[in-house]
Amino acid sequence: MSKESQSDNSTTDFDKSVWVFNAPNKGLPGGIFENLNLAEKWITKNRLTGTLTRYPVNQGTLDWAIQNNMVNMKPEKLKAKVEDPNFIGDFTTASMEHYHYENGCKD
Repeated sequence: MSKESQSDNSTTDFDKSVWVFNAPNKGLPGGIFENLNLAEKWITKNRLTGTLTRYPVNQGTLDWAIQNNMVNMKPEKLKAKVEDPNFIGDFTTASMEHYHYENGCKD
């Protein structure tokens, strides 16, 4: 079965991911990359401080975390939270692959 003919309920392949760079205390990303090496070259070149996080493509972060058992929350609390649009839209987890940089150097 081709990927085009699979339903929207198919499992997202995490090989389809992007690397998102966020400076400290900033709401919007400073860069988005398909390749970790390109992202790190950009961070080094510009002597940036912040976090580079790998995000799945075509899947919300909360959905990905639930699918991969990376939500550190009691089931009854999670059941209520998955109904909250603000929680869903703001969700992040430290379990995602990520790296910290200080003045362009990986910590």
